[in-house]
Amino acid sequence: MNDNRLGTSVSPYLRMHADNPVDWREWGPDAFAEARRRDVPVLVSVGYATCHWCHVMARESFADPEVGELLRRDFVAVKVDRQENPDVDASLMAAASAFTQQLGWPLTTFLTPDGHVFFAGTYYPPTPVGQVPAFRQILAAVLDAWTERRHEVDANAAAIATAIRQGAESDAAALVGDGPTGGDPRLPSVDRVRAVTGQLLRSEDTTYGGFGGAPKFPGAPLLEFLGDAAADGDAQAAGLLDRSLAAIRGSELTDADGGVFRYATRRDWSVPHYERMLYDNAGLLAVAGAEQARGIADFLRDTLRREDGAFVAAQDSESTIDGRRVEGEWYRRPLAERALLDPPPLDDQVLTGWNGLAIRGLAIAGARHGDDEMVDLARGAADAVLRAHVRDGHVVVRSSTSRGASVAPPTVEDVGLLAEGLLELALVTGDAGLAVAARSLVDDGVAGRFDVDPVLAAAGTATGEQPQTAVRSGTVALAAAAATLAALTGDDGYRVAATRLVADRAVTGTERPLGHADALGVALALQRPSREVVVVASDPHDPLRDAVRGALRPGTVVARVTPEQASDWSAAGFALFDERASLDPAAFVCHDRVCALPARSVTELAAQTV
Repeated sequence: MNDNRLGTSVSPYLRMHADNPVDWREWGPDAFAEARRRDVPVLVSVGYATCHWCHVMARESFADPEVGELLRRDFVAVKVDRQENPDVDASLMAAASAFTQQLGWPLTTFLTPDGHVFFAGTYYPPTPVGQVPAFRQILAAVLDAWTERRHEVDANAAAIATAIRQGAESDAAALVGDGPTGGDPRLPSVDRVRAVTGQLLRSEDTTYGGFGGAPKFPGAPLLEFLGDAAADGDAQAAGLLDRSLAAIRGSELTDADGGVFRYATRRDWSVPHYERMLYDNAGLLAVAGAEQARGIADFLRDTLRREDGAFVAAQDSESTIDGRRVEGEWYRRPLAERALLDPPPLDDQVLTGWNGLAIRGLAIAGARHGDDEMVDLARGAADAVLRAHVRDGHVVVRSSTSRGASVAPPTVEDVGLLAEGLLELALVTGDAGLAVAARSLVDDGVAGRFDVDPVLAAAGTATGEQPQTAVRSGTVALAAAAATLAALTGDDGYRVAATRLVADRAVTGTERPLGHADALGVALALQRPSREVVVVASDPHDPLRDAVRGALRPGTVVARVTPEQASDWSAAGFALFDERASLDPAAFVCHDRVCALPARSVTELAAQTV
């Protein structure tokens, strides 16, 4: 009998396992209540729809009826989509680090009925490979410990839970603090942040570009810090950024259609891991040159964009060719030949945070390169996400597909990344309504209004957002959005909140930049004097508008509006736009809210923005 409960899931990853001979359950209190009733351990298997090794383990083990029977008899089996439940993934990853530093997906964890991890690993093969035991051996060993050495299991689980709880309490204090007008922890100095470039130069692979050896990741958050440092006048950072982007652009990591793969398995950027994630491509848009950004935007438009304008999460590494499921083969074909084959499937989840990252990247790239279509793509995604995932100014949906909305609660990633994306698009388009929506989200985020998963809450193992090298942190994005709002509204509480949110992360970034760089650019901006530039022009082609493209540097906010839009911003409470509608065209340049006389020509503007 197959009681598999995943067939009606919103998640495409969970639906992939609906026909397994495993009695899978979705994550939630019911699964752990069943484990308590039967007094058995809980297997929690975490992955996502475009994960190659998740597919492999599914075919080798979870499709095996005998494995299914073992799991049915001796465990409660739970499937988790990490895209849908990043908080659960983060908590289990934190626990898994006690057992292995080779973390990744699939993530295989064993929990007590109280929700505490007592053993964890990643991919396990059907038969032993070298020092890696077979999955059945792992199941047998776990069951033996559970039945014969329960005291060791309980002690191990308790120790790991205590360590997670202590770390989470520290992170929560940094996020919520004393409210938006609370303390002001010390940020790393400008000199200390600028010194990070030297560390990165020592880590650069001077032969092939990028950092370190294999595998090679695009690392968009790190590259964005280099872009911020370059804009701040750091010539070495500019060179390092250019070389890194050139290595990505000119290697197998960039596909013929412009999309970028998740990572390369070899030091020379060859032999990609072929899945393509929205977050990698969206993050690179913020720093890429015109040609590279255009290729990425084409990929987002042609492959990941839905009809309603939102972007789906990823494209798989595997496709079916000649009746066989194969990895990478579709991508290795010429574009014309690919068009005759079924493409790799998509993870069709629309994730609020990742769409916010795409909105931001497209808006930045569109403004920087004068590409109106990128801005239009950003606007389409913003409209779709606001319509389906936001209600009364609050994010209410993290993930949705054509099958409906997931019940997984929104996280700081969703609130922070969407707020930052909406603000960036508002500044580019002049639409005050987008900024109003972003302000409401930032207020939610600063106040820490997030639901905690009930299982993690009961277990005391909710970790909050964990550092990542591939995706801009939602906490960092929230801080950046708050700093921008401080400039737009004149409310210093937002700047204090921004400082509090990134201070500890930025200090860590100066010590370990390869894995924690995303807070450094925001920290640099907060240490610099603020500068606000508002260009008011009815003519969309007025030269003053183009002249501010190069004015961006850490600590600078640039807005381009019509006189009517300036009035809308002012009426909505954004004090920077007060009394800005009377001159057309004109540019208003303020330093720490002390404004120069209006610039009426490009020459005058250039003199004020040096």
